[in-house]
Order: sequence, then C-alpha cells, then structure tokens
Amino acid sequence: MNGKVYDKKAEKLFPAPSPPPTVLCPQRWPGCNPESLAAMRHVLIDNHTRYHIFWNNIRFHNHVAHRALAIYALGGSGPVIEALYKQDSKFQRAAFVSPHPVTTQNFFDHLGDENYYEAYTTFFAKAIDEKGVSATLDEFIFSEKYNFQPGRDAESQPEMLYRFVDGVFHSLIHCGYGVEFGLKGMLAEGLSLGAMHYTHIPGFLPRSMFVAQPSDGIGAVMNSFASLVLDSAMPLKAPSGQDTHAFSILARVLKDPRLASKGPLNFARQYPDTLVAHGDTIREHVQKWTVDLSKPGEIERKIEECIWTSSVMYALGGWRNGFTADFFMMHLVNSSLFLPSLVAYLSPRAQVLLLRAYLSSAIAWFVVIGRPSLNFKSFFESTSTVPNPPNSPAVPPVEGIPAQDAQTPNPFLPLVQSSIMHPSDHYAKIQRAFAHFSTIYGARPKGYFAGTELDGAEELDGSLFVRAAVLTADYMGWVREGEEASMWSLKGLHP
Repeated sequence: MNGKVYDKKAEKLFPAPSPPPTVLCPQRWPGCNPESLAAMRHVLIDNHTRYHIFWNNIRFHNHVAHRALAIYALGGSGPVIEALYKQDSKFQRAAFVSPHPVTTQNFFDHLGDENYYEAYTTFFAKAIDEKGVSATLDEFIFSEKYNFQPGRDAESQPEMLYRFVDGVFHSLIHCGYGVEFGLKGMLAEGLSLGAMHYTHIPGFLPRSMFVAQPSDGIGAVMNSFASLVLDSAMPLKAPSGQDTHAFSILARVLKDPRLASKGPLNFARQYPDTLVAHGDTIREHVQKWTVDLSKPGEIERKIEECIWTSSVMYALGGWRNGFTADFFMMHLVNSSLFLPSLVAYLSPRAQVLLLRAYLSSAIAWFVVIGRPSLNFKSFFESTSTVPNPPNSPAVPPVEGIPAQDAQTPNPFLPLVQSSIMHPSDHYAKIQRAFAHFSTIYGARPKGYFAGTELDGAEELDGSLFVRAAVLTADYMGWVREGEEASMWSLKGLHP
C-alpha cells in the first residue's frame, strides 16, 4: 500500500469503509475510486503507527485522519489526500509505547495521562473485538460505573462521558468517524483520546444523569428513526405543546443575566473557567430540555434540534456587520454531523445521555465565546444563497433561467470543490456538514420554528445551511480560485 508495509493488526483496524449506518448520516459523494481508497487507508494506518493523538505538549489534537476521511467522503482524489497528509504530518509528534498496558484493573489510574494513549488505544481495540461497538460504547462511555463510582471523591471520578465531549468534542468527532465509516481503529483511537482529556469541573454532567429512568427500557422499535418509516410525511412545523425545544433553552441562556459576558477570557482557561463560574446555571437550563422516548421518532427530532442549534450559534452568532467564522462554534457544527452515526449504535438510554451531554457542552461553548445576540431578520435579509467564487468563467445565458442560477445551478458544488483544497484542515469538514444538513433539512419552511421561545426563529428556514456555507467560504478565502487564505477567528464574539 503506497510502498509501505504495515503489520496486519494495523491494517485490520482500518479496512475499506462500510456504508453509513442510516440515511440520516452523511452519504459519500461521487469520486471515490481504488486510488483514493488506497491513499485514505495509507493515511489512517501511517498516522496510527507513527503519530501521537496530541501534536504538541499543550495537547492540541491530531486532525490528520479527520481531514483524510472528509476529503475521501467528498470524492477527493488519491493525490490530493496524500499531498494534504504530507502537509498535515509535518508538525505531528512521534508515537511512543506506554509505560505499561491498561487493563480493567488499572483503567482509572491513568485517565488524563497522555503517556498512556497507546495503552488505552490497545485496550479499546481489544474491547471492540470482544464486545462489539455498541456494548463498548455503552460500558465505557455511558455506564454509571465508568462515570461515577462509590467511594471516590469528586476529583477522582472517571466521568468518561464528560471526557468524551471535552476538548471541543474531538473524542466524539474521532469516534463519529469510526462508526460512520465502520473503522475500528478510529473508534479505538477516539475512545483513547477521550481517556486523555481532563475533567475540568467535577459533576458538570451530574451523577443523576446516569440513574436509570422508567423510560430507559423502551424498545428499539419505539425509538426507530421516523425518517425510516414509509408513511411519515415531512412536518411543516416543529413540535410544541409540552415539548421544550433546544431553541427555547438557547433563548433562556441568551436572556439570563447571570451569563452575561465580561469580555474575552484567558485562551487556555476559557472553557474550564466558564464551567467553574457558570456550570451550575448552564446545567440548570439544559436539564429543562425535554427528551421523551415514549414518542416515536423523538431521538431523530432531538438530533435535528442539536444540529440546528449548533448551526444557528455558528452562523447567526458570527453575523454582526459582516461575518466572523468562530473557531469554537465551527467545532459545534462539525461535531453535530456525527450525532446520527453515533446514535445508531447506542441504546435508547445512551442516546439520551449523548444528546444531553452534547447540548450541555455546546451551550457552554456559546457562553465561553460571549453569548452573541442572534439577529435572524438581518441575517436572512443580508446573506446570499449563491456563492460567487472569483475568476469564475462566464456561462452562456439560458433562456428562462436567471443568470446566477445558470452560473451556479447547485451552490454546494463550487463550495465543496474549493473546500477540499483549502489549507485549513477544518474547512472541508464544515462544508461537508453544511452540505449534508442542507440535504436532510434544507426544505424546512419559514415559520417551522415559530413555536419556540427563541426570538426571531420564525424567520429561519432551510436555506440557513447554504447561507452559512457561503459566508464561511467568503471569510476563509476561495484559495483554489486565487484568493489568500484566512483562518478561523479565536477572539470570541463578545459584545
């Protein structure tokens, strides 16, 4: 494979990808071929063999595999995948063997210690082989045993679910790629990465979350995705009544004076310091988000709420006299893409835990960056649904078709083409996310969210995703088309 020889164990961890688990998961774009498959597998195996999950001593994450899989899924060619790997691997840290193996007996002893990344990866790969994906996730991320144990003080609790969504969701993202593409190696690496994360504030995701509820035993049939039921028509309005929508939680967070921004925080400490100052208040709000497993299709609806909420916080949060592409809000969008793939492997109880943990952390990051106001009317009046790449060749007029529609009949095609070649390793990932969200939610009409508490949300429709994609392209630069590259903003969106 690309002139490299790897041991068979590594090759088995990264086989040819399987199809996505459900129709709600991102589907593969045309363009995949034997050459791109070989290049992608080479990147994953080589990265797994040669590099650590943190590329520096302040625990910045290794994204090599993320970009390779995203570009493969978008139909990128083998030479492009290989060239970008060469670029991304220049600054990676060498892998090393852990001091000793991790076992069930010493599992809790080395949490948060990056010296044991290799040992935890080996441990989780073995667990996946022996137990399967679903049982491994259920036990090591969502069980009470691996989150809270009797006899341990608050600071020494394992809290694996907190670690899973910590680090701006990188463990969740890594595992998400694993389950979306059917790659045991990605899942094992992602779970090990979660074990490397710290617990900044004990109990932000409280012990009470893990206590069994009466609805936990509801069968998988009751919890089937509504989109897989033949007679389920697309709703024209979001559910209301006794349901508390994630938008309503966001509205309450925006109005709560206790969460008012005091300006930018220390970069390295901004997330833990926010949880110390406001964790109780954030948890108080998110606990009021309703997830009722007795309703068929509820999990699908709640996944959709998380996706819309993350996209709104990114797109409208960044819209103030022009657009700012915030680094942390971008991670909310990118991570929400993997909720359908992860949920497909989880029990109903674990599905609820995942979504509650996800929304809690997403809202916390929104508070971190300054809790920016959301002006729906201005956003939809001022933003475009059609990209305008520089140096685009003129297209001959077509009778009866507006010029901009003839020039760009599908707005996502130029957006995705450009994103594959951008130097930022996050950029293709967010455009892939917006393209998928537009596919499944793009037909949502104006007024769909009129029943929530979020002011102005009645203006929202499915064009949000293409508008956000166009704004992101203009902000980050059309590099393939000749513009200079820009990078994500790290300044926050404080008033």
